This record gives sequence, structure tokens and C-alpha cells, in this order.
Amino acid sequence: MKAYELLYIIDPSANDEVRAAVSARIDAAIAGQGGEIENIDDWGKRKLAYEIDGLSEGNYILVNFQADPTHVQELDRVLRITDAVKRHMIVVRVNKEQE
Repeated sequence: MKAYELLYIIDPSANDEVRAAVSARIDAAIAGQGGEIENIDDWGKRKLAYEIDGLSEGNYILVNFQADPTHVQELDRVLRITDAVKRHMIVVRVNKEQE
């Protein structure tokens, strides 16, 4: 398994129930494929660098996890079809021990 980092932005007008449901869906997508979540960091509401769908702010959430590279495509698909998620990015983390 490789280490990954996921950053996603949720619509700031979404209430706590919607944010919890989106987080649960993403957690299930990671764990359902045999992945392991290491850390979830809620950065809160921040100003966007540019407007997305007429929004100037968004709720940022950072997730560090480990998963097989083949299962990351399924997570990407789930993020794309979730309406409350405005943008997301999944990147491979480099372990400092491997460098």
C-alpha cells in the first residue's frame, strides 16, 4: 500500500449533517477498499484563491491515508459524484525514510 494525501473542499453553505455525511462516505470509500485512514484534519472555512461555482469560500478537509493504487480511482469517482464536494486532489505522499 502507498501513502496518499487527499484535500477536498466542501460547499460552505452545507450544514453539519451534510459535512458529516460526505466525510462518512469518503471514509467508507477508503476503508471499503481495504485502505487505512491515518489522520483527518478539518481546516475549517477558508477563502478560495478563485471563485468556484460562484463561491469565494470553502470548507477544507485534509485526509492522510494508505491504500492500494488501484483503489484510488474508486475514491476519485466517489469524490466526483458527490455534489457537496467542489474540488479535490489526491497526491502520493513521500516518506522521508525512503528518500
